Amino acid sequence: MNAKLILFVSSFGLLLTAAIWGFGFVVVKDSLDYVGAFYLVALRYTLASVVMAGIIAKRWKKFNRSYLKHGILTGCFLGLGYLSQTVGCAFTTAGKNAFLTTIYVILIPFFTWIFFHHRPRTHVFIAAIMSVTGIGLLALGTGDTAGVNKGDIFTLICGIFYALHIIFTERFNAKGDDTLLLTNVQFIVSTILAWSTAWLYDGKFDASILADSRIMISVIYLGLFATMICFCLQNIGLKYVKSSLASLFLSFESVFGVLFSTIFLHESLTPRMLTGCILIFAAVVLAERKE
Repeated sequence: MNAKLILFVSSFGLLLTAAIWGFGFVVVKDSLDYVGAFYLVALRYTLASVVMAGIIAKRWKKFNRSYLKHGILTGCFLGLGYLSQTVGCAFTTAGKNAFLTTIYVILIPFFTWIFFHHRPRTHVFIAAIMSVTGIGLLALGTGDTAGVNKGDIFTLICGIFYALHIIFTERFNAKGDDTLLLTNVQFIVSTILAWSTAWLYDGKFDASILADSRIMISVIYLGLFATMICFCLQNIGLKYVKSSLASLFLSFESVFGVLFSTIFLHESLTPRMLTGCILIFAAVVLAERKE
């Protein structure tokens, strides 16, 4: 396979990941009518953890205390990110949830500055201002989600955890961690975090939901496709596509999220909200310019 074909396949894989994640916002929004947010995260990560552990069973021979420490830290960031995002989706539209999530792209350079003393360049600060402006316009929607509601706040919080997850995972991978093994450990930590706290937020677990085919189809999609397969496609794609271009492809999850929520959930998008979406997406593109 020549270099151009590898680049094309890898780029397509990243764009496919964005599309799967984009439709995932629709699936989550629909599923929250039948199962609690924390239990939904717990179920999707349980499935992803078990299946992935079976697929990479031989890699577990490498597991040691270092993977445990790295996995707990990054796994908590990942789990808290998904929990806050899923809770946020329950109180805002799937489209807004998708676009507000992409704030992590803007936050990564600033967190890198805080933790690793790598100061962002001027265009990142400009992107941050554009993003905040876009968030303000997007939040000024209509109907039940008008203004900045708690769903928007939870979604923005999830962006913080996603940013922390990405920068520390990247750092640990650079130190020689096996990417797939570390990812599997993160899945397991996220699973434990979700199950151990779900009863506080969602109350007692209703096992009868496991017999509901609608819920189980959603869990399979979220667990196998939107979690396990997407992370594998992302990790493979990042080996062959420059990070700046890869992040741009992945940020299209927000575009797909709005597109699918409009088609399948019939969510409205006012001109003001559309302007906000455009500003956020433009900020993401600007922030990912090569340093």
